[in-house]
Amino acid sequence: MFQHILVPIDGSELSDRAADSSVELARRLGARVTAFVAEPMPPLPGMGTLPAAYAREADQHLARTEAHAREVLARFGAKAAEQGVACDGKFVRSEAVDQAIVDAADEFGCDLIAMVTHGRGAFGELLFGSHTKSVLARSKLPLLVLR
Repeated sequence: MFQHILVPIDGSELSDRAADSSVELARRLGARVTAFVAEPMPPLPGMGTLPAAYAREADQHLARTEAHAREVLARFGAKAAEQGVACDGKFVRSEAVDQAIVDAADEFGCDLIAMVTHGRGAFGELLFGSHTKSVLARSKLPLLVLR
């Protein structure tokens, strides 16, 4: 059935629950997983920001987001190892998280994407958008939505 599952994660409690379910599914299927984190690019400088100050802030942002991604991926990797599931961890920097997920699934040869949704409803989606719906619209792969 499914051999390679992409699991987008962000370190939230909801994402951790999805990680547990995804690893369990992979164990039962004999599949491997790729945990995937998309971190944001540094914000653009504000009006009047000095170039040196912006460079320093951007460097701090890059270091902070890389440390976050590594921590989240390490936690996921430990869960996978406990279950005996082969796991890779990847992270990218992108402002287009939805497209980054779709691109990662294609690049890594995944045949299923398992991701979490906040289940905010129509009004919440209007305010915050839905990465899950966007991935569903953009990807040709099956999408397992966890809540």
